[in-house]
Amino acid sequence: MKTVYAYATMEKQSNYAEALTACGIKPVFSLDIKDASNCQGLLLCGGGDIEPHRYGQENAGSKNLEPLRDEMEFQLVKDFLGAGLPILGICRGLQVLNAALGGTLIQGLPTAPTHAWEESTGDKQHLVQAQENSFLCELYGREFPVNSAHHQGAGQIAPGLQIAAQAPDGVIEALCCPEKKVYALQWHPERMMLARRREDTVDGAPIFQFFAGLL
Repeated sequence: MKTVYAYATMEKQSNYAEALTACGIKPVFSLDIKDASNCQGLLLCGGGDIEPHRYGQENAGSKNLEPLRDEMEFQLVKDFLGAGLPILGICRGLQVLNAALGGTLIQGLPTAPTHAWEESTGDKQHLVQAQENSFLCELYGREFPVNSAHHQGAGQIAPGLQIAAQAPDGVIEALCCPEKKVYALQWHPERMMLARRREDTVDGAPIFQFFAGLL
């Protein structure tokens, strides 16, 4: 069975573990990046904001910072890219990939209320428009509904990455570099499948099945 590493603990990321396992992938959750050495893929999970200095900005609304995690995940991106192994970034993971590869982030989206998780409502829901011939277009078509739980987003796109999908308000919802097997989503497919399946979004399972096919 193929294995995928994530810098996280199983207790906090059980939804990702269930999603990977359901698609025939063995998850390796650990805070020791040495455990990534024998894995065939990297998963960058959701979480807090990235330290703005890592993409050349002062803090202007970034919160729940995780400096050690930033350091570890930036190193993991470098290592897995160097080895030619697949990477899937989810929510924060998209932002990590973009920043680690030389892009920037928007620390406070002008349309954040449309995208940001709130205690009273949980995840938001909105449409996503996939680029023609993108991996998402092949999975879901040109337009489809997803969940949403972020207040930041990609700004300047890193060299080598390309936009795969956007929200109607222009927020970048997916990035990819197919030749390097790098894919990233701003939404949370692990919260759109299995026991967490939502009636108001597409099924998140095809994302993880697609990732499994890259390993």
